[in-house]
Amino acid sequence: MMRYVELCVDLRKGRFAKDGLIQYSRIVCQQQLNNVSSLEEVVKHFMHLSSKKAEEAAMDHQAQALDVHDLEAPEDLMLSYVSGKDRSESDTPWLKFLWETYRTVLEVLRNNSKLEALYAMAAHKAFQFCKQYKRSAEFRRLCEMIRNHLANLNRSYRDRPDLTAPESCQLYLDTRVEQLKIAAELSLSQEAFRSVEDIHGLMSMVQRTPKPSVLAVYYAKLTEIFWTSESHYLYHAYAWLELFNLHKCHNKNLTRKDLQLLASSALLAALSVTPYYDHESGLSHLELENEKGRSSRMANLLNFSFDSKRENREKVSRASLLSELAARGVVSCASQEVQDLYNLMEHEFLPLDLASKVQPLFSKISTIGGKLSSVPSVPEIQLSQYQPALEKLTTLRVLQQASRVFQSMRIDTLSRMIPFFDFNVVEKIAVDAVKHNFVAMKVDHLSGAVRFSNTEIESDVFGASHLIGALADSLNKAVHKPSEVGSLAGVVEKEHQRLLARKSIIEKRKEDYERQILEKEKAEEAKRLSIQKKSADEERERLLKDRRLREQQRIRQEIEDRAQREIGKTEQKVTKQGAMELVSHYLAYRMSRQGMEKRLEKLAKRMDHLERARRQEEAPLIEEAFRKRVEEEKVLHEQEQLRENEISEQRHAGDLLEKKRLSRFLEHKNAFQERVVQRREAEFLSLTKEREERISQLVSSRRRERETARKLTYYLKMEEQRIQRAREEEEQRIQRAREEEEQRIQRAREEEEQREEEERKRREE
Repeated sequence: MMRYVELCVDLRKGRFAKDGLIQYSRIVCQQQLNNVSSLEEVVKHFMHLSSKKAEEAAMDHQAQALDVHDLEAPEDLMLSYVSGKDRSESDTPWLKFLWETYRTVLEVLRNNSKLEALYAMAAHKAFQFCKQYKRSAEFRRLCEMIRNHLANLNRSYRDRPDLTAPESCQLYLDTRVEQLKIAAELSLSQEAFRSVEDIHGLMSMVQRTPKPSVLAVYYAKLTEIFWTSESHYLYHAYAWLELFNLHKCHNKNLTRKDLQLLASSALLAALSVTPYYDHESGLSHLELENEKGRSSRMANLLNFSFDSKRENREKVSRASLLSELAARGVVSCASQEVQDLYNLMEHEFLPLDLASKVQPLFSKISTIGGKLSSVPSVPEIQLSQYQPALEKLTTLRVLQQASRVFQSMRIDTLSRMIPFFDFNVVEKIAVDAVKHNFVAMKVDHLSGAVRFSNTEIESDVFGASHLIGALADSLNKAVHKPSEVGSLAGVVEKEHQRLLARKSIIEKRKEDYERQILEKEKAEEAKRLSIQKKSADEERERLLKDRRLREQQRIRQEIEDRAQREIGKTEQKVTKQGAMELVSHYLAYRMSRQGMEKRLEKLAKRMDHLERARRQEEAPLIEEAFRKRVEEEKVLHEQEQLRENEISEQRHAGDLLEKKRLSRFLEHKNAFQERVVQRREAEFLSLTKEREERISQLVSSRRRERETARKLTYYLKMEEQRIQRAREEEEQRIQRAREEEEQRIQRAREEEEQREEEERKRREE
């Protein structure tokens, strides 16, 4: 076999090597059960020769190894990528042969429990091949092939691996962890996530908690995967929390510096999550269901321990994550700068000074980081990666707190309050926050202001109140100047008419807005009816097409039936000799068939007897193996229990010594605590007093404003009444003068008529 393998490698005949190894594995594993090491030596020799040839070729043609996109493409196509050199000397065929070698070995060893270690070694070598030559496409195929091997283990293969055995489970788990590491190093995020799901599925299948070292690698890679996907910052923070708890509980060599770095990373990862991440406003029912399924899937990956109490866990959110960080002591273990940043972001209300206070903290935090000596799963941590997300969080907090204090603000003032970004970036962040109902605001570039409001009417009311204030100032000046009292009525009437006109404009805007909404609804209804009519026409056309198809099938069936009837009539005319031959052929066929059925029945009965005998011989062996396994596990359990008791006693003794050492500082601690409490109580009382004074001043100022507004309203009302009375008196005076003038004219006309009558009588006399 050694010479056979050498010839296959020299001639690059991978297919012959695969056939030979399959035949040899059947001979070794099925007939000579005690000679599995022979197959192992042959396989190792095969892989060694192939890798040696590939390395020698790569040393001569290093630049051409990355030119070929797919090693499983035809050889002529691969060689077409090589130019300027002799194609026969290219390293690409040897790389392809090495890749086929690993695939062949994995296919040969996949369903044999005696060769599990060799299978794992071959998989690790294949992973290293993909890493060394940066073969992303081959790595995906390799992962899919190993996935299929595990899925096919449920079939009834002879000598198939038993995943319930601790050794087998650990080998398969180590292979998946190595697969996850290589996927992360090749920057294949999707394949890394599928590898995480493979690990979780494997542990769910065997119902066994993995080692802490494996869990550490699992959660460390989860942090990298979720950080790469910017929409999964919340799950990134949860992975950091699980990694912190794991090292804190199981890593005895963990230093204080490494613990502080882990806690700082977990806390900053939680702060990097946007405050409105878990808001579900504006999502459809289908989107909500998809989001619920994705959250459940992510929660299963994060809650890796198979604890039944986890079934009723609450929904993952930023608020629950921060509370859990505080409850598990992560906040207290973080560095002082990170703790100060956490308090400013989550517990302080400083709309004007928040950005200026967090900027020095950002500068300090960006310098924190380094390599972790006691955490091999996380070789290095740099807190500067969280700075962009924290700057965005600071912007959101400034906008949120400013909206609670101010009604409007100038754009340049808001830009000075947020020095991290240009205002166009701040505006994009604000748009996303308004979309998720986190803050209510709008930017008015025409007036250069930011208004923290929801509707256009509020801005109109704001303008009306401004006009009323201006009117009050004008009236106050007029009252103190007697020379201008005469024109006061005209001013009041003019401003009154202006306010009425503005009110009519506002009403007209409302009507236009409602009319636009109505027109939009009509357009949508027309579009819906058009779509409905189109779908009805398509359904009618489909039914007509089906009817035509059925009619064609019916006609075709009638033609076939008629043809069958004609054939039957023809067969009835067969001669007697033909009928005898037909009957003899039928009898011969029936006798041969009966003989075959008898042989099959005899063979089936024999197989049943053999299976029953095998099971009878197998039963005592299975019971003996089970009994030995129970005894071994009992001894192992007792040893683990003793070791755990010794560790607990040592830990308890150490805790007692630590308590005795720290008890000397108890009095000093109490005294220091009392001084701090007294100082903070004095500060609290002074702040409370200042707050009450500010409130009293604010109340008095608002009372004065209300009194001034009330007096102004009363004065305006009285002035309107006076003007109305003067207008009515003037109208009455004019009416009386008009009546008196009419009476005077009437009397003069009557006197004139009387004089004419007297003059006429005199002339007649």
